[in-house]
Order: sequence, then C-alpha cells, then structure tokens
Amino acid sequence: MDVLYDFWRSTGFAGLDIKVVIMIAIACIFLYLAIAKGYEPYLLIPIASGMLLTNLPFGGLMEEGGFLYLLYQGTKLGIYPPLIFLCVGASTDFGPLIANPKSIFLGAAAQFGIFFTFIGAFILNDFIPGISFTPQEAASVAIIGGADGPTALYLTSQLAPHILGSIAIAAYSYMALVPIIQPPIMKALTTKVEREVKMEQLRPVSKKEKIIFPIVVIIFTILLLPSAAALIGMLMLGNLIKESGVVPKLTSVLTDTFMYIITILLGVTVGATAKADVFLTPQTISIVVLGLIAFSVGTASGVLFGKLMYKFSGGKINPLIGSAGVSAVPMAARVSQKVGQESNPANFLLMHAMGPNVAGVIGSAVAAGLLLNFFS
Repeated sequence: MDVLYDFWRSTGFAGLDIKVVIMIAIACIFLYLAIAKGYEPYLLIPIASGMLLTNLPFGGLMEEGGFLYLLYQGTKLGIYPPLIFLCVGASTDFGPLIANPKSIFLGAAAQFGIFFTFIGAFILNDFIPGISFTPQEAASVAIIGGADGPTALYLTSQLAPHILGSIAIAAYSYMALVPIIQPPIMKALTTKVEREVKMEQLRPVSKKEKIIFPIVVIIFTILLLPSAAALIGMLMLGNLIKESGVVPKLTSVLTDTFMYIITILLGVTVGATAKADVFLTPQTISIVVLGLIAFSVGTASGVLFGKLMYKFSGGKINPLIGSAGVSAVPMAARVSQKVGQESNPANFLLMHAMGPNVAGVIGSAVAAGLLLNFFS
C-alpha cells in the first residue's frame, strides 16, 4: 500500500486542484477555437499548448532550468517580439499606405484605445477595492488596444514582466476574435449609405518608393523616439529586405520557416507563463476586461475618424476602413472588406483597408515606444 501511495503522490493527479482544472479547461477551449473554428491557429495552438504544459502538475517545465523556462528567456529579454516584427515586415506590402498617405491618420486614430485604457486603469485604482495598477502595469494593459501581440509582449517584458502571461492571453485572444468583436462596432457606428461607398482604385506605387519608405521611417522614427528602435527597426528592415528584390532567399526564409519557428517559441513560452496561481486573480480578470475595452475603443475611434474623413472627402472614403487602424494584420483589413461587401457586393475595400492596417502596426509600435520612454 505504501508503494501505491508513493506512486500516487508522484503523479500529476495528486497535484490537481480546482484552479489547475480551470486552467486546463481554458487551454482546451483555446485549442478548440484554434482547431475547430480556425481562430488564429498559428497563435492559439502554441499558446494553448504552453498553458496546458505549464499547468499540468509536477512537470517542472517552467521551473528554473526547465525546458520552457530556458526558451522563455527569449520572451522575457524582449528578443522574440522584434524578430516577429522582422518577419511581419518581410511579408507586408506598404504600397497601400504609400499610395494613400492620409490613411496614416486612421492608423493613428485607432491608437486612441491605448491611451483611453491607460487612464481607465488608474480609475479602477480609486473605485474598485483590491485592484490596483502601477503606471507600468497600466501601460502594459493599455497596449492591448493596439491589437498587436508582439508589441504588447515587448512592452510588458520591459515594464511589467510579472503580468506577461495575462497580457499575452488577452492580447492574442482579442487578435483571434477580431472577426467577432469588430463587425458589431462597425455597423453600430456607420450608416448603410456609408458602408456602401465604393472607393477609387489606388495609384500604382513604384519600386523606388517602396525601397525609400522603410529607410525614411527608420531614420525619422528612431531619431524622434529611440525607445521604439527595436520594433520599428526590425519591421522596416524586414520590409526593406522584401522590397529590395536582391535577396529573395532571405525574404522566403523570413516569411516562411523563420516566422513559424519564432511564432512557436513565442506562443508556447507566453502560454507557459499563465500558471493557475498567477492567472486566476482579480487583477487578471480586470486585465482581460480592460483589454477588451481598449480594443473596442480603438476600433470605434478608427471608424469615427473614418466617418470624419468621409464627410471631408465628400463621401469618397468608406469609414469602414478606419476599423483596420488596429494592427491585426491582415485580419482587420479582411473584416473591413467583409462588412463592406455585405452592404455592397461590388465593394472591394481590402487594399484601401491595408493602408490604415499597416499604419496601425507602425502606430502601435510608436505608442509602445512612447510608453516605454515615459515609464521604463
């Protein structure tokens, strides 16, 4: 009997409690959404797997010296997120933004959700007992509004690494749920007439423009805001590699093999930080709620600024493209296209929405740089 008892105590079953069971259930729900529903499977499968592995008792994978602990250093030290930006830059066409520079204002407007939520986090400190955020934590929560997972992880790793797991789960969950969260907001804030607007075809963008653009952005942005150097620098370097046309093998590696490797490493290690005793707290619940508010306000502010541009352009700009100002590339642009076609089957907004979508990536990185500059 003693042998059986000792064996039982050595198994993970002996370490199960209600919190662990809840975290295992959440991980399985994420796996279901990724596999059965197809919601961002490249992100959710690694994240959910990391959650599952770290919460199964006695595995020790996230203990000091453990397998996932060692891999996690790339996230903790802020290495993986800029590398993801390198890959994103190599797979992104900045042409729509260059062809229509006005769309940068839509990308900027969508970042309002970040600063709105930053203030909101401090309001919670005064009105809800037991929940409080330091400026560094508030900045990390607010950046979720940019709908940019790597940016959220990078900023949080620098300012508030102890809440990295909660931030990551919230940020990537909302990125995956863009097609569910955004359309009701877009429809509520626009009229059918506005959603039916067909926009003129964008002008062709020359190769020279596409090569000059990332160089100019690197120089200007980093001189203005050095704290954004890692994210902006890697994003534009990746794009320059792509647009130069002289290193096609590098472009192929960055947009394929390397991107998937870094995504797996980032996703699994981020999911592994969501341990039951850290994740299931009132603060985590408030982070998830504030993250949803940040993302929703960012979407709404982009659409509302789009309505303003619709008025000033004499009805030539479809305000739906403003929702793509959040930086969930290219999903947010696809949602703009989908909602636009529901109102007008002849509508083709995808390329127009890619302008603010790309601007949103740059905007969220700049916002992260600002917050890092003020609160690091």
